[in-house]
Amino acid sequence: MKDIQQPARKTTPAASTFEGFTDEERAAMKEHAKELKAAARRGSRAEKAAEEEAAVVAKIAEMVDSDRVMAERMHAVVKASAPDLAPKLWYGMPAYARDGKVVCFFQSAQKFNSRYATFGFSDQAHLDDGAMWPTSYALRELSATDEARIGEIVKQAAG
Repeated sequence: MKDIQQPARKTTPAASTFEGFTDEERAAMKEHAKELKAAARRGSRAEKAAEEEAAVVAKIAEMVDSDRVMAERMHAVVKASAPDLAPKLWYGMPAYARDGKVVCFFQSAQKFNSRYATFGFSDQAHLDDGAMWPTSYALRELSATDEARIGEIVKQAAG
């Protein structure tokens, strides 16, 4: 009689190590869903812009002191450097968009229990510099020099 070949056995463990999203990630997704619903209910373009900026200012006001101070300063830098970018909330973070698409954002250290805040850029930012360039910056504090540098980067990103 011929030996019947048996199918190969799996060598991976039966239990997966994926534990799902963290509480912070789930909260950010819920905030984004609320943002999308609120944006769909808004009226005219001017009303939307005013309400979105008010929502950003309110979100900044909710932050812990160290993050709030940086976020307020970043908000002022972005508005001065790229007035064409519209403030909006993005996953519960202050963000700045061109034609509805996020160009840059501020993520507080508290948001994901990090040791530093982050100022980041999406793929909509015009920051290309060869084959490699930074897309986010860690912030522990802001000096006038840092603000000026960020202002120049935001100008470039806004295109």
